[in-house]
Amino acid sequence: MNFELSDEQKMIRQTVRDFAEREVKPLAKELDEKGQFSEELTNKMGELGLFGMYLPEKYGGQGLDTLSYIIAVEELARVDSSQAATLAAHNSLGIGPIYYYGTEEQKMKYLPKLCTGEHLWAFGLTEPDAGSDSRATKTTAKLENGKWIINGSKIFITNGASDLSAGATVQTVSDIKDGRKEFTTIIVEKGTPGFNQIPMHDKMMWRASDTAELYFDNCEVPEENILGVRGQGSRIMLSTLDNGRLSIAAMGLGLAQGALEMAIQYSKERKQFGKPISRFQAISFRIADMATKVELARTLLYKACWLKDAGKPFAKEAAMSKYYCSEIAKEVTDDAVQIHGGYGLMKDYPVERFYRDQRILQIGEGTSEIQKLVIARKVLN
Repeated sequence: MNFELSDEQKMIRQTVRDFAEREVKPLAKELDEKGQFSEELTNKMGELGLFGMYLPEKYGGQGLDTLSYIIAVEELARVDSSQAATLAAHNSLGIGPIYYYGTEEQKMKYLPKLCTGEHLWAFGLTEPDAGSDSRATKTTAKLENGKWIINGSKIFITNGASDLSAGATVQTVSDIKDGRKEFTTIIVEKGTPGFNQIPMHDKMMWRASDTAELYFDNCEVPEENILGVRGQGSRIMLSTLDNGRLSIAAMGLGLAQGALEMAIQYSKERKQFGKPISRFQAISFRIADMATKVELARTLLYKACWLKDAGKPFAKEAAMSKYYCSEIAKEVTDDAVQIHGGYGLMKDYPVERFYRDQRILQIGEGTSEIQKLVIARKVLN
């Protein structure tokens, strides 16, 4: 077993860390307070080559492995979860399904422009009545005269409504046979009549990321906009979530790493009873626990990435990583706030933003409860 990163992976970590410290960190507080999505930072991430990192070069990607991409998400989340969310959702949920299930014509049409940072793509799965129960989808698609007629809505869709959003891949109910729903995924481009993208505001977390509601009112798209084959929608959705779990896990890991570093720095600077609080056993032991959790999370996530890159089954490890990294993000940020004391509750200290941002990680792309269900099925079967 070799736990050493390659020289290329080390370079990616340092490059993205430098970018996050130089470009993202100075803007993170202001963007969070304003609830403002940054096209400028998104464009810069594209220029850095962070979109489509794992795609072959012929589609505009970098041809890198999964772990390299996950390290990039981790390093962004170490500084700001909103920008990490933009990157993770676009790569895993936006680009991923088109790359893995699209025709060659669809890949050449969409992927190159989605790797530049000038366009973003969304994955429309969640609905007001379809969350953990994805099969409760109500959005319908009827094939009439060579066109799909889509009606329904989606909610909590990342990268769904900004000026950079170029469209979405949407899960629909294309038929019902003997009471069983047939699910089909369909590509819907921005500007299609009947397709409306509405930004969602006043979020507790990821306030500088783009979250949207999508509405379809007799929205007509060509029959060839189907992604994969008819009835394959559920399979595409589940596969997409397996890949997406790795990026959400990376967000939890990066956020926890950032919170740990803040706690260490503050504990060395803050003095009580005539000495730095880091010298008190209660604080030093808490930090020891935090550091151990972060290291365990990293090892588990990197193993899942290795399995995927090796072409081995990784669904169980992806679910474990998403579950554990999300939960330790909660625990580590809570400890970091406790170490900061009253200052940890003030917006002047970034640990307050980290405490808010971690909360979605146990909900988005499959709740912690759903992850445990997936893990249990894999272990018990």
